[in-house]
Amino acid sequence: MSKKVQVAVIGSGPAGYTAAIYTSRAQLETTVFAGYQSGGQLMFTTEVENFPGFPEGIMGPKMMMQFRVQAERFGTTVVDMHVTAVDLSARPFKIWTSLPEGTDPQKLNDMTTEQQQELEAKIKSAEPEYLADSVIIATGASPIKPGIPGEAELSAKGVSYCAVCDAAFFKEKETYVLGGGDSAMEDALALAKFAKHVTVIHRRDAFKASKIMQDRVLSHEKISVLWNTTLEEIIGTQKVEQVRVKNTQSGEEQTLPAEGVFIAIGHRPQTSLFVNQIELDQHGYVVTCQSASEAGVAKAQAALEDGLVTYPSMTSVEGVFAAGDNVDVRYKQAITAAGQGCAASLDAERWLERNSSE
Repeated sequence: MSKKVQVAVIGSGPAGYTAAIYTSRAQLETTVFAGYQSGGQLMFTTEVENFPGFPEGIMGPKMMMQFRVQAERFGTTVVDMHVTAVDLSARPFKIWTSLPEGTDPQKLNDMTTEQQQELEAKIKSAEPEYLADSVIIATGASPIKPGIPGEAELSAKGVSYCAVCDAAFFKEKETYVLGGGDSAMEDALALAKFAKHVTVIHRRDAFKASKIMQDRVLSHEKISVLWNTTLEEIIGTQKVEQVRVKNTQSGEEQTLPAEGVFIAIGHRPQTSLFVNQIELDQHGYVVTCQSASEAGVAKAQAALEDGLVTYPSMTSVEGVFAAGDNVDVRYKQAITAAGQGCAASLDAERWLERNSSE
């Protein structure tokens, strides 16, 4: 028999746990679906120094365990399972957490669209494990990892995916940024405030970033660019020590000293579960009135009521809200995710109050 809850939070990063803290304190029966490894991207982060309330800094995994304990203190039920399918077409919303026998959960992200659709049909042939009056989507986004040799082994040992988060750890160090878009430009400029020198590695002969960002990088005295270059290997034992790069035109390779490598080639929102269920933008981000995009602005305009946007965190489906990096196309910080989680929980609470008779 399906278990009924008032609020289902899918995801267990700062957005998910913050939402759960608020809804649980509001006496709403809340279940967090944390996945097989709860905590979101901060579980892969070392020291967090820019979250208010931790003047000495705190290790990412420890911080997320404290978020979890705080949510559970107010009555949140945390389920350490992945949500494998949802049906958001009608209330109560249906949630599945099972997989057909023999399915390897580690290979779900490697499936083709057709394989995912076949798997979803099998899952939905069974009764859903949970029913929910409202849903808060907080599944986050993951940095795109190119799989460069040495990248995984040296992650958090000089390899980073967020300069805004980690730049201060690279004071007076020789650093590299991989990428050519606005994210790479932002990372290079953030690093330049601390690092001895920043080298941007780009596989083409021109950046795709906005002109103003390009100008700032190209005119900065501490930033140089390796054009038509690919990053072939990140070298080191306990920390990053060198990078091996290759010129795409001449084929020439060289090994250069390095103390930090920042991968800035974009993020991938974890929203495949919601395709054809709610509105997503062309990059897969959930569209809400808070989305910093043309689609978000249009949605906000349509949601105006007496001059104010009603339920800013609601998705295209009434009763389904979203928060965190699966919505946030720009900032992707723990503090902004937590703030969005708070907003989504308050919207969900007010929406449930208004629709309690349904």
